[in-house]
Amino acid sequence: MFEWLRRRGRPAGRTLTLRSRGDFGDAVRVDFAELAPEVDTFLGQAAYLQLGFFETLSELIASTPELAQKEALSRAAGAALTKHEALVSLIRERGDDPTALMLPFRESLDAFRRATHGVRPQETMVSVHITAGMLDDFYLALSASYGDTGRRVARILRADDDRQAIVEIIAATIDSDEEWRSLLAMWGRRLVGDTLLVARAALRPTTLVAADEERVEPVFTELMAAHSRRMDATGLAA
Repeated sequence: MFEWLRRRGRPAGRTLTLRSRGDFGDAVRVDFAELAPEVDTFLGQAAYLQLGFFETLSELIASTPELAQKEALSRAAGAALTKHEALVSLIRERGDDPTALMLPFRESLDAFRRATHGVRPQETMVSVHITAGMLDDFYLALSASYGDTGRRVARILRADDDRQAIVEIIAATIDSDEEWRSLLAMWGRRLVGDTLLVARAALRPTTLVAADEERVEPVFTELMAAHSRRMDATGLAA
């Protein structure tokens, strides 16, 4: 795994605060614009990820028998679709074809969704909550590299994801049986590697030199810290 996955301590220097809803926060202070992909790549990946989250949540709605859970999942699916549609609208405003921009990432991101799709609905709920949270954080950090377009993407990604009800479903599940807690905690830890690989693959170079690793390490350190907070909020140990 990458160097920033192996290190346990927090690196010296400035760190990135992710997912601040009130302002752009410290995201503008971490300059890895030279490592960021072209804006069309950034927009195509971000739009297709949201579409994938919507698709996974829609599948969960169909397989979940409880009406209250269906309704909760439908709100989260609607939020993901709203983000996707907003990104698609932005792509069109720039004069590009959304399908053409998303298509190059369909195979790899669909493979990621399959790899993080659980055998049980509860596992897949954890997958959406964890992977969508981590990748929204990462693309929010990347957005600082794209001027006004990036600021518009940041506003889209900061919109309410309506996943709190999913957190409550997961919490109720683990409260009902300690075996669920162990199973879902293990599943949540399994998701991290695949999700960080998606984030790493979004950066421009295929191989980072040592100086670049140091530049992006604070971002991935904060992604892991935010992941731990998400796990804790659902009653799971990261």
